[in-house]
Amino acid sequence: MAGVRAAVDIGGTFTDLVYAGGEDERLGLGKTSTTPGRFEEGVMTTIQGADIRKVEFLAHGTTVIINALTERSGAKTALFATRGTRDVLEIQRANRPDLYNLKYSKPEPFVPRRLRLEIVERVDYRGEVMTPLDEESVRAAIAQARRLGAEAVAICFLHSYANPEHERRTAEIVRSEWPEAAVTASHELTSEWREFQRSSTAVLDAYVKPVARRYLGALARRLDEAGVADSARYAMRSNGGMTSFELAREAPINLVESGPVGGVVGAAITGELLGEPNVVTLDIGGTTAKASLVERGQVPLTGDYHIERTPISAGYPIRVPVVDIVEIGAGGGSIAHLDPVGALRVGPKSAGADPGPACYGKGGREPTVTDANLIAGRINPEYFLGGRMSLDVGLAREALTKIADPLGVDVEQAALGVIRLANANMIHLLKLVSVRRGRDPREFAMVAFGGGGSMHASVLARELHIPRVIVPPAPGHFSAWGMLMSDLRHDLVQTRLLRSGQADPEEMGATWRELEKRIHELFAAEAMDGATVRLLRSADMRYAGQEHTVNVPVPAGDRGETPIAEIERRFHELHEQLYTFRQDSPVEFVNFRLTAFGTVSKPELRKISENGDSDAVLKGRREVDFDELGCRGTSIYERDLLGAGAVLEGPAIVEEPAASTVVFPDQRLRVDEYGCLIIETEVRG
Repeated sequence: MAGVRAAVDIGGTFTDLVYAGGEDERLGLGKTSTTPGRFEEGVMTTIQGADIRKVEFLAHGTTVIINALTERSGAKTALFATRGTRDVLEIQRANRPDLYNLKYSKPEPFVPRRLRLEIVERVDYRGEVMTPLDEESVRAAIAQARRLGAEAVAICFLHSYANPEHERRTAEIVRSEWPEAAVTASHELTSEWREFQRSSTAVLDAYVKPVARRYLGALARRLDEAGVADSARYAMRSNGGMTSFELAREAPINLVESGPVGGVVGAAITGELLGEPNVVTLDIGGTTAKASLVERGQVPLTGDYHIERTPISAGYPIRVPVVDIVEIGAGGGSIAHLDPVGALRVGPKSAGADPGPACYGKGGREPTVTDANLIAGRINPEYFLGGRMSLDVGLAREALTKIADPLGVDVEQAALGVIRLANANMIHLLKLVSVRRGRDPREFAMVAFGGGGSMHASVLARELHIPRVIVPPAPGHFSAWGMLMSDLRHDLVQTRLLRSGQADPEEMGATWRELEKRIHELFAAEAMDGATVRLLRSADMRYAGQEHTVNVPVPAGDRGETPIAEIERRFHELHEQLYTFRQDSPVEFVNFRLTAFGTVSKPELRKISENGDSDAVLKGRREVDFDELGCRGTSIYERDLLGAGAVLEGPAIVEEPAASTVVFPDQRLRVDEYGCLIIETEVRG
């Protein structure tokens, strides 16, 4: 029997499985409730429930890392810093997210001052040693950290991006004299400047490292029992690529957005397949709604990622590449409530997987978005998860009375109010990644997925004048599918400040070649030595005197290094495209970047059979509330029975085990050759 390739995504409410294998290579699906506190149990439940044999590749996305950070459940961590810089975590930066917000307060450092310990050493920005490393000060700091009960150590020295030798030696001493401690040195994560960001990244990585090791260790033991080999296990990284479990354990901060990025990768692949290189993604799960913007088929990355960033908090920076996703607390399990002045609010608190929405019948008593959609008729209570789980409409109505009675409305009106407010929050989310960044939503298609994405997408597209909504096959498992379609990936960066007029192309090429050497070492550690590796060079550049940079793609060239004049030309064009002007000023190179993809085999995307007769597969009819368009008798269809070429006129609902696609009365849906549901919306204005 042919081996199976599988991907498992842990979400806030459900854990999803997608796999392909056997003789026909067809996709299989699995879903179970997420098991907080023992996430590996949910992973194994999905694998065992699908009765998978001979797994030759397993991709895994997890929320364990972000949960440990937001719940403050990581290890007690010490920071070893250059003498005189112990307070960089306290000082932070002056760039407030909302300059005039009087409620602003600095976020409290993950490491208290008593655990921020100074080491005698110093190098300058060129990497030249000014003060040699005093190893006795390192040993004294180790003793102090142990006395104070630390379990992990982060090391971040001034200008170690230019010369990491002092950090490297300090890490050796800590690991030798304190082997049970989790240790992270900043240069192991990034060679990019900015002291506060590097310190924050190193601290957060050390903080979650024991959690990651325990979780991945527990999962590895269960996979051993299931016969899944070490070499077959890969974790989804925040940069949209995969890495081995072993490398994931050593730098777990790279998994901070491990789960959601799979959906963005999948959306980019789907858009390319359908001739839609520009797409906005909408991922609505049980806990959150997430959006991202894919332009020209490129998954967007940011090196300026923060957790817990709000208008009243600058959050905590993480200096590793992360797919640029904006997230809000507006999922199916988001709780509707009245604030102290009696106004209706939805989220950010969620009912999660346990107890879940009231209609689950697992003890939840608070009204949620799922309860509201159930009352509006948009969810079939007898067909949730394909009928494996029945929803209780009575419990949903009982929960919504907590909103309806104080507002003096009936339960149906309260449900519509919850849906409207959830939609308003999601519209704001979509504007954050489009309009607020100078992009016109009318020039993008929307790819909707997650358990609730296809339920809300059609009305959101109407409001934002997005012409098409694409609902891919198995939208409730789409992030896991995106992982299955992802390659291995590594991103490296090296800060080197160079004026273009003084730069030597050969010297610059040597910097990239050194990065290439490190990249190949990483792939060799993943048993990918000899595999097809694709390299992409780029440089962060700016006009002299500027603070922020523009990332410029740099082709390697067939005959040596790219001329500096060509790189400068590209920079001027990109700067003008982004900021509408260019300057006749000296140009500086700031960071040299290298991205590498290690190609893995992927399941083939297959076309579905044709069946244009939608009436022949009509499943039934029921009353559905379409808000301002009124309650309508609505045709219900089973997605698996709709063939390529089928066309549905709204109002309609297309049901499948893990999602429902809602088509409003003024919309039309067609099924394409790959089984995607394409909802056409009228573009106005």
